[in-house]
Amino acid sequence: MKPGRMPGGMNMNALMKQAQKMQADMQKLQEELENREYTATAGGGAVTAVVKGKALLSLNIKPEVIDPDDAEMLSDLILAAVNSALKEAEETSAREMGKLTGGMGGLF
Repeated sequence: MKPGRMPGGMNMNALMKQAQKMQADMQKLQEELENREYTATAGGGAVTAVVKGKALLSLNIKPEVIDPDDAEMLSDLILAAVNSALKEAEETSAREMGKLTGGMGGLF
């Protein structure tokens, strides 16, 4: 076997370059994903949450859902909207990274 070649004829230098490119692409994608905003609503649009990365950017609550006698319902709507937006961000990140790595992301 020639120096720098792996079994099957793969060139070690080419493999390393490919791995470095994938790592750079993953880093760039991760930065892009962290800068995307995700919006979700709850209660038929009564509460809207906007997240970016893992931070809550804004929370909009329609006045008609503010009932002083039912603060628990409002809390539930807020949690649902925020958690939905965070879940969307996480799922999008996993899906986009999976496309890039072809399921090999754990190696880098």
